[in-house]
Amino acid sequence: MRAAATLALTLLALSCSKGPDATPALASVSSAPAARSAAVSRIPPLVSLGGEAQPLPTKVPTPGAPWIYARSLRTWVHEAPQKGSSRLGYLRAGASSPTSAKPTGLDGCEGGWFGVEPTGFVCAGTSATLDPQDPIVRATQDHPADPRRKLPYIYGVVRRQGPAYISLPTAEQLERAEPGFPKRMARWLAAEGEVGASYGADLWLGGASESVDPKVVWEQGQSDALPEFLRNGGVAPNILDVPRSPGALIAAEAKLRTGYAFYYTLLHQGRRYGLTTDLMFLPTDRLRPIRGSDFHGVQIGKDIDLPFAFVRQPKAHFWLYQRSADALLDAGPADYRAAVKLTGKQNFFNGRLYYETVDEKWLSDFDASRIDPAKKMPGWGAAGEKWIDVNITKQTMTLYDGTKPVYATLVSTGEAGLEDSQHTTATKRGIFRIHTKHVTATMSSQELGEEFELRDVPYVQYFDRQGYALHGAYWHDRFGMPKSHGCINLSPEDARRVFYFTEPALPPGWHGVLLPLKGTVLFVHP
Repeated sequence: MRAAATLALTLLALSCSKGPDATPALASVSSAPAARSAAVSRIPPLVSLGGEAQPLPTKVPTPGAPWIYARSLRTWVHEAPQKGSSRLGYLRAGASSPTSAKPTGLDGCEGGWFGVEPTGFVCAGTSATLDPQDPIVRATQDHPADPRRKLPYIYGVVRRQGPAYISLPTAEQLERAEPGFPKRMARWLAAEGEVGASYGADLWLGGASESVDPKVVWEQGQSDALPEFLRNGGVAPNILDVPRSPGALIAAEAKLRTGYAFYYTLLHQGRRYGLTTDLMFLPTDRLRPIRGSDFHGVQIGKDIDLPFAFVRQPKAHFWLYQRSADALLDAGPADYRAAVKLTGKQNFFNGRLYYETVDEKWLSDFDASRIDPAKKMPGWGAAGEKWIDVNITKQTMTLYDGTKPVYATLVSTGEAGLEDSQHTTATKRGIFRIHTKHVTATMSSQELGEEFELRDVPYVQYFDRQGYALHGAYWHDRFGMPKSHGCINLSPEDARRVFYFTEPALPPGWHGVLLPLKGTVLFVHP
């Protein structure tokens, strides 16, 4: 997938997270570039290359202490307390930070500029508030993007178009909003496969160990406790600030093949609804739940040593060389996407290159991608920088910490392979630096080259001003083969690990970081 350049700055998804205990006022927070760089460089990785995540912050503000809360999908953090100052990144509704009791300044901000951790300032008003009881803050603050899972939210794709609600409808309201609903519900409960109620029911619980049988809860009319904002006839807060008619129940139409991210789901009168990140309720029986690929790469030196190869073809086989007959004999299937240790020897048989494995078998280079250390270490690696090597021909990515290779995986680059990236879906080649990172970002059908829209695409890292990015892909499982429209697709788990390896580091509680002084180098080559 490749997004237009404007998406990097406009169609952004933001994260929500509670801050730590209250601290002294942040009047001393510096906006100088050197101070900003130092503050960000001290941030430890939230997720390791082995996939282990640090615990999410759980501390809450001390009553009466000054805190600032994001109440918008884009609460921009500025470098200085001035309207025209550079944007460092942004928070998503529900995120919070200790701040000063009084604003640092009023330049271009009627509500005043307030410092946030670890650096920068937000404008109090439409997108941020000092009020912890604000309805949008209350609805979002307990549901941050979760870095402990391969996907930061619960995901589903619309397979049957229908209404998105601002409240949970009663039986009478359903009859008007969704004519024929009882019969359609009965068909869904009885259907088998991905179109039926039994498929992926556990996914709607966001990682809970047990599932809930949709047929049982429907027949019994079970309901969960309503969130506070829906009690006493309440509706979801209007986070998009779109005009609503008095007494309105429907916020929008959920279009076919649109992907949504959900904070959580709940039962209402036997039907399950998911709360989207823009605070609408979608019935899950109109969606296909997304599990996402379970594939991920390996840590070099821990899981396996160089040289090794990834099996990238589903029907790959090992081969034995019989010297007396000068022939290759089938030695059985090679596990798809397995990492296989090699001896380093390679040979041509019948005009095709093969790699020797440590158990004296052979793998064809058509079926597998060999991973070796860089033949010539680039200057940035010799200088101790982190960097990423992407080989389009092999469909591989190798992460380096200075001169040391530390992680490798399979990717999906542009479908057009090595053709001209300006006129095809090929991935742009060259040397880049990651300049913008988003925990999630929305990408539209125009930029994707597909007939759908994907909300909250996970772990997006832009490396080129024309909109090329690394990002997780939850809609396919073809890693190791060209698949994208120009971006570099990673499995959800790889995207999570790589996101927290690269620089600039994402400050805790932020959903995006922009325009760094020095992002991680990305070398994309044939």
